[in-house]
Amino acid sequence: MDIDDDRPKSKRATPPDLSLLGVSELEGYIAGLEKEIARARDLIKAKTALRGDADSLFRQSS
Repeated sequence: MDIDDDRPKSKRATPPDLSLLGVSELEGYIAGLEKEIARARDLIKAKTALRGDADSLFRQSS
């Protein structure tokens, strides 16, 4: 069971209508999404490392 399993799932926002954006606006939109992806990946790495550390600690004491 994950720590976040009991939290209510938030609804995802409706994506904007990209057809209304110009090329430079689309590039900025992509850059923002890439930053969010990097932030999520960093958090995944941190949580995975923390889980590995905890597993290692409890495995040694058994």
